[in-house]
Amino acid sequence: MAAFSSKASIRSISLPARSHPTTLRVEEELNKIKSWEASSSSKVETICVGLSGLSELYRCIEELLNLPLTQQALAQHQHQKWFNDLLLENSLMYLDICGNTRDAILLMQETIRELQSGLRRIKVGDLSIESIVTTYNCSRRKMRKEIARSLASLKPLGNEIEAFPMLNLDHHLSAVVRVLNETSLITSSIFHSFLLFLSAPMLKPKPSRWSLVSKLVQKGVHELASKGQHENMNELEGVDLALNSLLMHNSSKDIEAPKIKSAQIKLDALDVSMKGLEKGLECLFRHLIQTRVFGLNIISQ
Repeated sequence: MAAFSSKASIRSISLPARSHPTTLRVEEELNKIKSWEASSSSKVETICVGLSGLSELYRCIEELLNLPLTQQALAQHQHQKWFNDLLLENSLMYLDICGNTRDAILLMQETIRELQSGLRRIKVGDLSIESIVTTYNCSRRKMRKEIARSLASLKPLGNEIEAFPMLNLDHHLSAVVRVLNETSLITSSIFHSFLLFLSAPMLKPKPSRWSLVSKLVQKGVHELASKGQHENMNELEGVDLALNSLLMHNSSKDIEAPKIKSAQIKLDALDVSMKGLEKGLECLFRHLIQTRVFGLNIISQ
C-alpha cells in the first residue's frame, strides 16, 4: 500500500503503566493498526481490515472521551489550538472524505451492476461490448475525479504533537492528547492509501501500447497468475484487464465466451469488494460523528 507522507512520524507508542486503562486500550488498538499498516497491500480485503481496525480504534476513543476525568481536563483547554485541531477540524475533514468517498463508491457499484447485466445479455461479436465497457470506463473516470478532490482535501499532517504544550498538561490529559494525535496521524495515512487505491490509473490500451497489452492478454489470466503477476493486481486492475481482453478479442468465437465469463467473475468480486468498502466507511463515519459530538459537547459545557 502506498505510504502517506506522514507515515514516518507514526510510531508505536507506549504510555506509562499508570495511565488510565481506557487510554491503554487505545494504545493497544493504535499499535495493532500500525502493525497491520506495515504489512498491508492494495487489495480490497486488506483495506477493509484497515477500516475495521480504524473503527475499533475510534470506538475506544469514544470511551476515552466519555470519561468524566477526560471531559473535565479537556474543558479547561477547549480554547487551545490543539483542541480544535484534534477534536473538531480533523474529524470534520475525515467526515467529509468518508461521505464523498461513499458517494463515489455507490456510483461505481451502480455502474458495475449495469455492466454485469450487459455482459449476461451480450453475444460473441456484439458491438455493444465496446459501448458497455466505455460506460464503465466513464464511471471509473468520474470516481477518480471525485477521489482526487478528497485526496486534495486530505491535508498532510506532520508530527503535530511537538507543537503541543505538553509540559502544561497533567498526566492523564497529556496521554489523551498524545493518543488523539497518533489517531489523527494513522487515520490520515490509511485514508490516503485507501483513496490511492480507488484512484488507481485505468489499464486502458493506447495505440502506442497495444503490443504490450496484447502480450499480457495473450498470456491469459491463468498463466499470469501462475507467474505471480496476476496476484499482484488489485480488484480494479483485474477488471480493467478482463474488459480490455474482451475488446481485443470480440470477433473471436473461440476466445470470447470464456473471456466474458472471466469478466463476469471479476466484476462479481469487485461488486462484493465495493460493498465491503461501503460498509467499512459507514461504520467509521458513525464513530467519527460521535467523536466530533464529544468535542462539541465539551465546548457547550
